[in-house]
Amino acid sequence: MPTIDEIAARHGFSADAGRSAYAALQAGGFSQAQFNHPELGGFGQWMSGGMMMIGDMFNNGLKWRVGALLEELSQHREPAPAAGFQPAGGMAWSGNWWPAELGSPSTSGSQNDMAYAWFPQVGKLLVRLSGDVFAFDTGPLTIYGVQQQQGSGADSIVLNTSSGPMSLLGLSRA
Repeated sequence: MPTIDEIAARHGFSADAGRSAYAALQAGGFSQAQFNHPELGGFGQWMSGGMMMIGDMFNNGLKWRVGALLEELSQHREPAPAAGFQPAGGMAWSGNWWPAELGSPSTSGSQNDMAYAWFPQVGKLLVRLSGDVFAFDTGPLTIYGVQQQQGSGADSIVLNTSSGPMSLLGLSRA
């Protein structure tokens, strides 16, 4: 199996750009990525299935190369590095920012100082704001995505749900 560095080189990127893209994929559960790296066109977003945006929006050649890199890397999973901290409350953590016992999120992502992960199997949405993690009870609600709007904190987060858009503040803390 090729390494991340080899995959990056095959697409014409440095090892650093490849590792940056891979870290963004890890944070997005390997189905989406938000990244910021100069070789990848600056700020960008990718989702499996074809959605691709980069800051260098008129550079279609770069856009196709970045998309191909992310597509290939999304199929290449390496064990996540161990977290460098011990969580409170006796929870074991995965290589990500959420507890391992929650399993894999059905959807996750990040933007600026906010990240989210939704675990429908246990009816929980975790939101990380500026390093602090908050848990919310989602019950039977289906979450299709999370948006961060102007502002800061929980009041700037809007959920795209099976019941329509709703504020994060509409959920009960778990």
